[in-house]
Amino acid sequence: MIASINPATGATVRTFEPLTESQIEDRLQRAATAYQSYRRTSFADRARWLNAAADILESERDRLGRVMTLEMGKNVGAARAEVVKCAGTCRYYVEHGERLLADEPVEAGAGRSFIRYEPIGPVLAVMPWNFPFWQVFRFAAPSLMAGNVGLLKHASNVPQCALAIEDIIRRAGFPPDVFQTLLIGSSQVERVIGDARVKAVTLTGSEPAGAQVASQAGRQIKKTVLELAGAIPSS
Repeated sequence: MIASINPATGATVRTFEPLTESQIEDRLQRAATAYQSYRRTSFADRARWLNAAADILESERDRLGRVMTLEMGKNVGAARAEVVKCAGTCRYYVEHGERLLADEPVEAGAGRSFIRYEPIGPVLAVMPWNFPFWQVFRFAAPSLMAGNVGLLKHASNVPQCALAIEDIIRRAGFPPDVFQTLLIGSSQVERVIGDARVKAVTLTGSEPAGAQVASQAGRQIKKTVLELAGAIPSS
């Protein structure tokens, strides 16, 4: 059982059943299918949808902040500020995403040589509870702008934050299944990492969690980005 518990009172606000194996399979297939079309969308379309997500975050910062406060105890002012910070992150990639991903000419002795940045597919994000919106959007905004699709395994004590983020992406106009929340326990993460349809993994959390995720992804030769206990990202 995945539970949303008010840390101020200890009261259980809402509970969720973890996804079953068949439900996980369905979500993974939907992500893979969505990627095949989403990867071909234009930067202009992605920017429009991401800008709409920023609009929702800003206009609903009070409501979204209350979700954060209720679920993980952040004070109201800090929660609202975190939501607004997420909107700013979205707008940054709206403004700069296409330029950051533009082809880069290089001298290689050939007629024309360049570095090209292309999407790779579904990316799994394993995220912590302490900044339940910001940690997700700093992964989701650049990933979506680059043409990847997102799978979120959030901390098990913030399921309502996770679902709220999925709802924001949906209402912003992104195509169906481009961003999905996976309500699963830690024991189910290895199964998702091991799936061939998942092309990369990112985690913010403890060193033991990072070591476990990195070893699982390494066995599959998958790209991995880790932020561990405040250390710089490594890959």
